[in-house]
Amino acid sequence: MLTLDELKTKKHLHFIGIGGSGMYPLAQILHSQGYFITGSDNNETETLQAVRNMGIEVHMGQRAENIEGADLIVYTAAILPDNPELVAARASGAEVVERSEMLGLITALFDNAVCISGTHGKTTASSMLTQIFLEEGTDISCVIGGKLPAIGGSGRFGKSENMVCEACEFLDHFLKLYPDTAVILNVDADHLDYFGTLENIIKSFRKFAEMATRCVIYNGDDENTCRAVEGVDKPKITFGFGRGNDYSAEITGVKGMKTSFKLYHKGEYVRDMAIFVPGKHNVLNALAATAAARSAGVSYDGIEKGLNVFRGAKRRFEQLGEERGITVVDDYAHHPTEIASTLRAAKSLDFRKVWAVFQPFTYSRTEILMDEFVQALEIADTAIITDIMGSREKNTHGIYAEQLAQKIPCAVWFETDHELVDKQTAEQKEYNFGQVTDYLLEHAQAGDLVITMGCGDAYKAAKMLLKKLKDKD
Repeated sequence: MLTLDELKTKKHLHFIGIGGSGMYPLAQILHSQGYFITGSDNNETETLQAVRNMGIEVHMGQRAENIEGADLIVYTAAILPDNPELVAARASGAEVVERSEMLGLITALFDNAVCISGTHGKTTASSMLTQIFLEEGTDISCVIGGKLPAIGGSGRFGKSENMVCEACEFLDHFLKLYPDTAVILNVDADHLDYFGTLENIIKSFRKFAEMATRCVIYNGDDENTCRAVEGVDKPKITFGFGRGNDYSAEITGVKGMKTSFKLYHKGEYVRDMAIFVPGKHNVLNALAATAAARSAGVSYDGIEKGLNVFRGAKRRFEQLGEERGITVVDDYAHHPTEIASTLRAAKSLDFRKVWAVFQPFTYSRTEILMDEFVQALEIADTAIITDIMGSREKNTHGIYAEQLAQKIPCAVWFETDHELVDKQTAEQKEYNFGQVTDYLLEHAQAGDLVITMGCGDAYKAAKMLLKKLKDKD
């Protein structure tokens, strides 16, 4: 395993898949430290352009020659073993590390690395806490799974000893971090292609909690989370709606995107607060951020100011625009629990009709959680299902979008040539976005909300729709 001292001897770092949400902030931080960075990717995205804007050379397409000259190659778990750059890297004699290992080394640099974990809400809670630190005046470092407008990206290197880090449980990546403060938002069944059972997921979260050097902050209302921290011999701080938690909230009003609530500490009223991202689940995220901020010495004034300024991270109920009276929002939700929370929040707002455009991510998740996806997507007035983004998987499952759509009474989908789609490369896939936007152009009306959802590139459909609406005669 690479050590900090060994990292300091490296000069040229190459990132395979540098445009990924988890890779980009690492490249940002290491670039700021003076390392020469190069990278590659298969898909043209806004993030990739932001990488180029930093002066980093990016190769489109992944080929063996792209790693030339690099003495350290970083890759993600989404990269398949036969990827030509990864094969070449392992044969080159250069150091090769997975992204989570590199992130772990970065967290080890700080006296208070606040590592925020949970099946849902990690990016929003991490972004809220980062915003709070910034408004308080702390020169914070952070690695977030989404873009935060306040920092112009998803990573930042500051000079304080505080760091905010999104801690992902996928493949037990969060067990490679060095958390001083470990935050657990919730524990739910996900990534079952790796964990197998919910019990195994709970065991991994317990290991994560045991790694904390300062304290564990967790959702005292969530049964699975409480099971995960049971018996962990660390100082503990709880949050939730139950008044028995250390930090609790009572929602007092919802108007538009604003949710007002009373904040309590150990049952005692503190002050009235508000957030400007919709949904009850986001009040819980605000409580987690509040608990972590207070643990780090941030004042209630700083917390209130941070929450008042925060308007969400990119791809977290992000309003992209409004054309012809149709509001278009994009959200990263890709697990049934997240989709349900997002759609309930959308339905609580004053729209005539809520259209959900969902891009399923990975064949295994779609197959394993099929019934849960059906229940979540039924919340929308109409759910439009695109082709599945396979990402790291090949379709050995024989799973296609219509198998999900046919189970949802309010669903719309488009016939595709399965054999052709399975053969297409990532660059060739279009996921029916043209058909989706044409359908919405014909059927959506003024007063409607269209929300694109998924952790792939569903946002492209949202932007395509806005352009078509704007250009429409």
